[in-house]
Amino acid sequence: MAERVRARRLTDQEGQRLQKIVRRGTGSPIRLRRAMVIMASASGNTVSAIAGLV
Repeated sequence: MAERVRARRLTDQEGQRLQKIVRRGTGSPIRLRRAMVIMASASGNTVSAIAGLV
């Protein structure tokens, strides 16, 4: 079985920037989706949970 892949722990500055992108919700929908995926992965969510979120 393959090893699980996760985003590394985010710095406070990185987390704040991603939250700003997600909260604003405007701009590129791809950028918004990517920010959501990174935040969810860094929080320890599983792939199936992230897929359901996005």
